[in-house]
Amino acid sequence: MSGVLSEIKEVTKYRSAMVGLFIIAIFVAVAIYAVVKVPYSEAKRLWRSGEEVWRENPVNALPAWVNLFPGVNLPPTVIVDSRGNQGAQKEIVSQSPTLRKAKIVLPFEFKYDAFPKELTVHFLTKYERTKPFVIFHWYTPDGRVFDFGNVQISQDQWYAISLDRNLVAALGEAPERGLFADPHNPDRPLKGKYKLVIEAYLFEPDADIDTRLIVYGRVHGIAGTDHLRRDLSLGLLWGITIALIFGVLAALGTMVSTLIIAAIGSWYGGWVDGLIQRLTEIRMVLPTIPILIMIGVFYSSSIWVMLGAVILLNIISGSVKTYRATFLQEKNAPYIEAARSYGAGNFRIIFRYLVPRVVPWLVPGFVLAIPDMVFLEASLAVLGLGDPVLPTLGKVLNDAFTNGALYHGYYYWVLEPSVILIAMGFSFSMVGFALDRIFNPRLREI
Repeated sequence: MSGVLSEIKEVTKYRSAMVGLFIIAIFVAVAIYAVVKVPYSEAKRLWRSGEEVWRENPVNALPAWVNLFPGVNLPPTVIVDSRGNQGAQKEIVSQSPTLRKAKIVLPFEFKYDAFPKELTVHFLTKYERTKPFVIFHWYTPDGRVFDFGNVQISQDQWYAISLDRNLVAALGEAPERGLFADPHNPDRPLKGKYKLVIEAYLFEPDADIDTRLIVYGRVHGIAGTDHLRRDLSLGLLWGITIALIFGVLAALGTMVSTLIIAAIGSWYGGWVDGLIQRLTEIRMVLPTIPILIMIGVFYSSSIWVMLGAVILLNIISGSVKTYRATFLQEKNAPYIEAARSYGAGNFRIIFRYLVPRVVPWLVPGFVLAIPDMVFLEASLAVLGLGDPVLPTLGKVLNDAFTNGALYHGYYYWVLEPSVILIAMGFSFSMVGFALDRIFNPRLREI
């Protein structure tokens, strides 16, 4: 064991391996952060949730860091709440025993070079029978006023200003452009302080109303959003976590089971070894991905089912023959004969002497197998066979391709998970190649 540790320490002599280890350490830290910040059950719930959870996010918004580029000044989402202290004002005046008038002022500053994506008002009303009646007044920085609305509002109602047909007809264009356009340059938004004034008529003594103005931006968060308004940072954080778990478990399960099967066949020989070799040869001609596709289509596309299927399919892979050749050499070694002479049983010899003898040679293969398993899971998800309830990197890519991300110019949606997958493969490959040079005697002098 100390010999293995001393050889692993030699990795520090390879700069490429150190770079790979640094990237892997970042991925591990991100995975730990994801598990602590958003537990597994919560991540599943959020990823499967609809607009009730993600409704305040803009649809298909770019990552916020694009504003760091010179000449880019895209608006983030602005939320003004009448219950907050963002300069909002609320006043209720009684006009009669059964009629009260509420005036709510929602100011905000807009200083960006692009129009917002949408405009929505969220109403939180309290009444018994009669719905409140509201009128909207939109004030621009240059003093213009747009009156619209005139609607009855129910409890917890979202009113989409961008979908107000009468306002669209009056403006001649989408409200998110018409209400912000500079009259001297209609292709640019007018910068300055805007104000939405809501006049609400309450028809009951105990009735009340609060509002939230949501001006949806074009950038959001560190990773942007998708077509369902979901924050892609959740998909990327848990995508990294699941990729690491799947890759490590699949590589470890495959290599350990294959090693044990090869050791048992080599030691017992006879019909046991013959059966294992025939099954291995049959498995070598069977394609992996089509089998996994059939499992996903006809049984389940759960990532844990796929993990079990990957391990089972690779127990008798072509590696059995490689390990068998090594075990046949070790089988006749003097230390094995010594163990047999003092009465060691078959399983003790297999697990105490044979298997540990070749474990150091498997370390490079194990590290190199992890990105293969990660790419396998991502490939299945891109083909539409990803876990339907989990956010994975492959599922993010599948959603991007399904919704025409590249066609619509949402390059971030494809690039972010792709770069992570490439970086993950690069890091494990660099470490694996260095370990191969250390543990493989034929490569030490190269």
